[in-house]
Amino acid sequence: MALPPLLKDLRLPVIASPMFLVSSPALVIAQCKAGIVGAMPALNARPSAQLDDWLAEITETLAQHNAAHPGNPAAPFAINQIVHKTNERWEADVKVCEKHRVPLIISSLGARTELNDAVHAWGGLTFHDVVNNRFAHKAIEKGADGLIAVAAGAGGHAGSTSPFALVEEIRRWFPGPLALSGAMATGRGVLAARAMGADLAYIGSAFIATDEANAPAAYKQVIIDSSSEDILYSNYFTGVHGNYLKPTIRAAGLDPDNLPARDAEGMKFSKEGGSSKPTAWRDIRGAGHGIGVIDAVVPVSALVDRLEREYRAARQALEA
Repeated sequence: MALPPLLKDLRLPVIASPMFLVSSPALVIAQCKAGIVGAMPALNARPSAQLDDWLAEITETLAQHNAAHPGNPAAPFAINQIVHKTNERWEADVKVCEKHRVPLIISSLGARTELNDAVHAWGGLTFHDVVNNRFAHKAIEKGADGLIAVAAGAGGHAGSTSPFALVEEIRRWFPGPLALSGAMATGRGVLAARAMGADLAYIGSAFIATDEANAPAAYKQVIIDSSSEDILYSNYFTGVHGNYLKPTIRAAGLDPDNLPARDAEGMKFSKEGGSSKPTAWRDIRGAGHGIGVIDAVVPVSALVDRLEREYRAARQALEA
């Protein structure tokens, strides 16, 4: 397992998952300053013109941090591009990423050669989300540099395969950069991901309950109050299977144990806004199985400190 130079000097082998509506420049900057890869979806910038301003803010703030702390530079950041056909703005968003030379692009819901070629042209790397081995092969065939194995228990759009099986199947043929997503919210989980064969852990839900997350207080409280038993795996809300918090489904007037038949409209990624009806991510909130260990809202720096302590303690325990 060999990481590219961009990802070799992280404080912890962690990429923060880009979370729809929740990840913002403030969260990304805090994650990078804490020593892990910070990430956000391009679609969080609404209107789309805001993406240019946000990328300028991130790059300039991190550059200032690095100039002031040459011995402790920030980690790189990543932008998630949803390349599904219903996202009509992804190509324009990639051009904005090119302008700011975004170091890492994470693509989701469709592997595209043209995206990988564009990112490589400006010297960036591309990682692609996959939920099974077949999609992993397609992503690499189309030019992705690395993979993110989205296993059972991950927040948001997630797979259903055990992380043990998914990592093993991918590692049988792919020696390149591999991150693992699925129910990790402790440093022990980060070490376990590496022991299974992944290079990096991909952590999202734990960062919802941070001061910097762009999430309502009620959402953060649900994260604190819930556990894996409060997660529903369903394709009802977007047409793609994902993990959602049952309390938010009930709050929207639906019974998570008896959802009505889904209409044929399928998922949509609107250009600028939503609708008045309860929708996924805005009203029906996502989270992964690992939230049972989250018991307080803390600064990102405190969360990463905890992850590092647990990671190093777990390594020492195994080496003892």
